[in-house]
Amino acid sequence: MENPGPVARSTSGRINNTLDISVIVVYFVVVMGVGLWAMRASSRGTVGGFFLANRNMLWWPIGASLFASNIGAGHFVGLAGTGAASGIAIGAFEWNALFLLVFLGWIFVPIYIRAGVVTMPEYLKKRFGGQRIQIYLSTLSLLLYIFTKISADIFSGAMFIKMALGLDIYLAVFLLLAVTGVYTVTGGLAAVIYTDTLQTVIMLVGSLLLMGFAFAKVGGYQGMVEKYMKAIPSIITYENSTIEASCYSPRQDAFHIFRDPFTGDLPWPGLTFGLSILALWYWCTDQVIVQRCLSAKSLSHAKAGCVMCGYLKLLPMFLMVMPGMISRILFPDKVACAVPSECQKHCGTEVGCTNIAYPTLVVELMPDGLRGLMLAVVWASLMSSLTSIFNSASTLFTMDIYTKVRKTATERELMIAGRLFIILLLAISIAWVPIVQSAQSGQLFDYIQSITSYLGPPIAAVFLLAVFYKRVNEPGAFWGLITGLVLGLIRMTTEFVYGSGTCMAPSSCPHIICGVHYLYFAMILFSVVTVVIVGVSLVTKPIPDVNLYRLCWSLRNVREDRVDLDEGKIHEEVEESPQEAPQTTTKGCFKRAYDFFCGLEVQKGPKMTEEEEKAMKIKLTDVSETPFWRNIVNINAIILLAVAIFFHAYFA
Repeated sequence: MENPGPVARSTSGRINNTLDISVIVVYFVVVMGVGLWAMRASSRGTVGGFFLANRNMLWWPIGASLFASNIGAGHFVGLAGTGAASGIAIGAFEWNALFLLVFLGWIFVPIYIRAGVVTMPEYLKKRFGGQRIQIYLSTLSLLLYIFTKISADIFSGAMFIKMALGLDIYLAVFLLLAVTGVYTVTGGLAAVIYTDTLQTVIMLVGSLLLMGFAFAKVGGYQGMVEKYMKAIPSIITYENSTIEASCYSPRQDAFHIFRDPFTGDLPWPGLTFGLSILALWYWCTDQVIVQRCLSAKSLSHAKAGCVMCGYLKLLPMFLMVMPGMISRILFPDKVACAVPSECQKHCGTEVGCTNIAYPTLVVELMPDGLRGLMLAVVWASLMSSLTSIFNSASTLFTMDIYTKVRKTATERELMIAGRLFIILLLAISIAWVPIVQSAQSGQLFDYIQSITSYLGPPIAAVFLLAVFYKRVNEPGAFWGLITGLVLGLIRMTTEFVYGSGTCMAPSSCPHIICGVHYLYFAMILFSVVTVVIVGVSLVTKPIPDVNLYRLCWSLRNVREDRVDLDEGKIHEEVEESPQEAPQTTTKGCFKRAYDFFCGLEVQKGPKMTEEEEKAMKIKLTDVSETPFWRNIVNINAIILLAVAIFFHAYFA
């Protein structure tokens, strides 16, 4: 079963030859070239230019950026790792996204564009008024980025590089972030989207090559099905006793997506309904994703980008999950280790080594040159995901938090604050990496989804009700969010205190708290928060329709002017805000270079008249579509949903 060829290379599999290193160097030169070109070609000195790429993006870079932003190094490591541990069911997480991407493009994006917002908390501020929901959501979103996105991607990418290059994990982290930070801090969203497009091509080419090598090694799909069920480690005794077979044997339902609702590791009701709640939060309300759609030059381009991303999301099952299962077949002693001392030896943690499934496959299986390409692929996925998160996180901090603290901040100050915040975000995320390493029995993707299940459903409930139920008001939304946060933190904190445990040493966490599967918990939390929001809203004062024009679904087509709930306060802040004085002093060469590199150079040109500003506002909130292209994207959306249903049914 286990092929001796790849195993024999285990002592020399590190990337230390000229061909591999040359491929990596060429990759970085090309990526930095594209990033610098995008920096030079885009407007970065204004909020609209830096955060929304002047709303002038075409559908294909939007689709590629949506995919690249979502598929980080955590996906390569996490999906392959969970696939190695329990089979194909984790691939349904990717296919579920197809339905929510259509929901995003056809329901939520038109509302956001009509509302004329830059951030998701800004939408809630317009919808409900006040500042506490906006600040709360911005802060919680930043915490979610740290817990689930940045730290997980940094850990998985650094672990991959540690295996490939033999570097200390924190040195690998430093190298990753040094390159990633350059064009994120300086380039803005345009640079991020264009580099994401390049990264997507590199990711697809490299992972397709690895998939071909992997399937060829086990005799195709049928060979994988037969051999996976026999992939068990050779060492199964611990402290003179034999470990239970369930701790090291593949699951009997490994090749089924829909699993038992009580005994399944991913029960089908949770996978169907609980996962849809998490996907609603991620794909329809998360700043990282929505910000790409808001940069589209028209609604048709935003929809087409969502459809393109949906087609690409069909691939991770075959590019990541199944290669992870093949890695277990080829290297069962490493990837499927059950004895804590053996796991410690292979991957540095006692809870399990399935996270090294994909890196091991790359290092042991790929020939010289292609190993360098695959390292570049994972680096690409990490950089594209991190740059997207950094840009969106700095947007949230700058527009929704910093402007509340510094109401008189100039635009230049906002640009600097957003860039400095990225550096602070990095430091906090790196400190969280050791927690990520040991959580959820070493299965990275389960860790990410579980944290999302504890904190994400309240946000999904608020946005869904905000769009579809105009009776919901600010007190209802706020107390719903607070209730959800308290319940979610109780579950999350308890699980971290007791630990997730291992097969041989289960966690002692009370069953009433930790015994509920995280996908079921997401369903319960969503339901409780929904009841609280609706209940509080019904016993408090409703919001007049005049304040909700174009902010909810039933009033989306009203053309009358909307009266903002905080209109008076906004006018006061605008009157107090000083205008930046034009700089008349001559700058030195170093200062001019610094301003150009950071996109802080003064934008020259005549100031827009009141009529021009009004025309610009109309353009940025326009959702009109050409009938021909509207029909094209609608047809493609129907085809995409049909394909998603077919894949679910075939692998059910």
